[in-house]
Amino acid sequence: MNMKMLAGTNATLSFYKNWLHILDELNIGAFTVDLNRNITAINYCGQGLMGLRETEVLGKDCREIFTGVPCMVTCLFQKKKCPPAQEPNILLKDEDESEHLISRLATPIYDEARKMIGCLTILQDHSPIIDLINRVHYEERSSKMILDNLDVGVFTVNRGGLITFFNTAAEKISGYSRCQVLGKPCALLFGGKTPSEAVLLQESVDTGDLRNSQQGRIVTNEGASVPIKAHYMALRNEKDAIVGGLATFHDMTLVHQLRKTIRERYTCYDMIGKSPAMQKIFNLTDVISQSDATVLIEGATGTGKDLLAKVIHAASHRSVKTMVKVNCAALPDNLLESEIFGYVKGAFTGADRDKPGRFQEAEGGTIFLDEIGDLPLMLQAKLLRVIEEKEFYPLGARHIMKADVRIISATNRGLEQLVAKRLFREDLFYRLNVLRIELPCIKDRREDLPLLIHHILRQVCAAKGRSLANISHRTMEILLNFDYPGNVRELENILEHALIVSKDDVIIPQHLPEYLQKMTGALKAAKPNRHPNEKQKILELLRKNNWHKGKTAQAMGINRSTLWRKMKLYELSP
Repeated sequence: MNMKMLAGTNATLSFYKNWLHILDELNIGAFTVDLNRNITAINYCGQGLMGLRETEVLGKDCREIFTGVPCMVTCLFQKKKCPPAQEPNILLKDEDESEHLISRLATPIYDEARKMIGCLTILQDHSPIIDLINRVHYEERSSKMILDNLDVGVFTVNRGGLITFFNTAAEKISGYSRCQVLGKPCALLFGGKTPSEAVLLQESVDTGDLRNSQQGRIVTNEGASVPIKAHYMALRNEKDAIVGGLATFHDMTLVHQLRKTIRERYTCYDMIGKSPAMQKIFNLTDVISQSDATVLIEGATGTGKDLLAKVIHAASHRSVKTMVKVNCAALPDNLLESEIFGYVKGAFTGADRDKPGRFQEAEGGTIFLDEIGDLPLMLQAKLLRVIEEKEFYPLGARHIMKADVRIISATNRGLEQLVAKRLFREDLFYRLNVLRIELPCIKDRREDLPLLIHHILRQVCAAKGRSLANISHRTMEILLNFDYPGNVRELENILEHALIVSKDDVIIPQHLPEYLQKMTGALKAAKPNRHPNEKQKILELLRKNNWHKGKTAQAMGINRSTLWRKMKLYELSP
């Protein structure tokens, strides 16, 4: 292994060691192994679950550590293409011979060259929760108090599937307050008439057997989909008769993010929006991903052009190969050609070896040309040849190189206007513009704002290893009334700033950047006009729609954020 590869591998391993520390904060065990199956790192929670110290496992074969617990899935090292592997729950004994019910997830580790260099295993202990549930009686008030203070989401249902208890953690994960769900069918939480999660819970009530869901999802009050791992069990009274069911579930956002980071895989779940404009883009993306045609993505800064390109690549048949990104605005013109197309030895002074370009690195995959509007005219002609002839000359070369590469380009500058000003070749524009997607700004899809805010907040909290923070009503009002010239990227920065500054679990206006805090006074000075009978009309519609804001806003012909502001103005709540 040369020094560059070794440095890349060490950087990758260092990255995963940081992740092990984050998982420690969430009481999740984890360890990494190399290609020889030798353990290279293990966090404190992993040591506690195995009943072994770090010095006892480092350098040891992972199969020795799990003696008597054979892998229930195909070993990742035996497959060329390695998806994450989920095993059934397993039992481990610690040094005190206490049993622990463990969920085990294995996922491969890749270096910068997408070469597999090891494996990460995540261990989550469910035994304390199950032990607690087995110890308390359903009827006891104290048991509900205990369940309400757990860090895991818990809710109970009667035999008819209606929710009878909903703890604080469940409120945070789902976005629903308990007053919104008590007495409602549990299917409400899973976003469907007969969702599989609700079916599993009902099966547990009917049979009295434990049911598990490794890859479940809860649909939040705002419509976002949250990955969960859930356990369903029957509830019995003192006469051992089944009186209902109990569900415990964990927010798997952090594990989902880690898995996505490891695999560099993206789906439309990573792009958030329920507005008509975004739904149209999601539907178009599904179609575009199945073709090899060139794609042009246009949109203002921070709208998610980079992410959309990754989504398209990940959903295409080229996903097994690399997507290579080139920022056409970040490199000087005199270096851009050699960077994109490469060069041969002796092409210029200092070229002492052949250097492959980005097109060669992306062979069989996708090349993403960001800020394509800044590409010099000289290189535009060479790019046109690649698109038309599927071939190019590296700088200084005499032999043609073939290019089996899909081209996705993006710009925040209107290419048609650049063509009109003769700053961009018209023939190249038409070649790039076979399939075009225009990403809207946040101000043009305000109905997505609440969804975006909660989704980004959940991701940032998970990445920082802290519990999901709440947003005060005043803070939410400020966030919903800002135009976000930097779009999603600016929203991410604002929420990360607020989480860093805040010391508790509630984000208040004082935690926002200073330029946003100044909006507080402006909002107070510009209160909406109060119309006669409007309060009563809104109240009647809310009650008619069971306090569902989306349906009420639709009936009124306004968006959710406007309804939310009016509810605050008139102090309306369930």
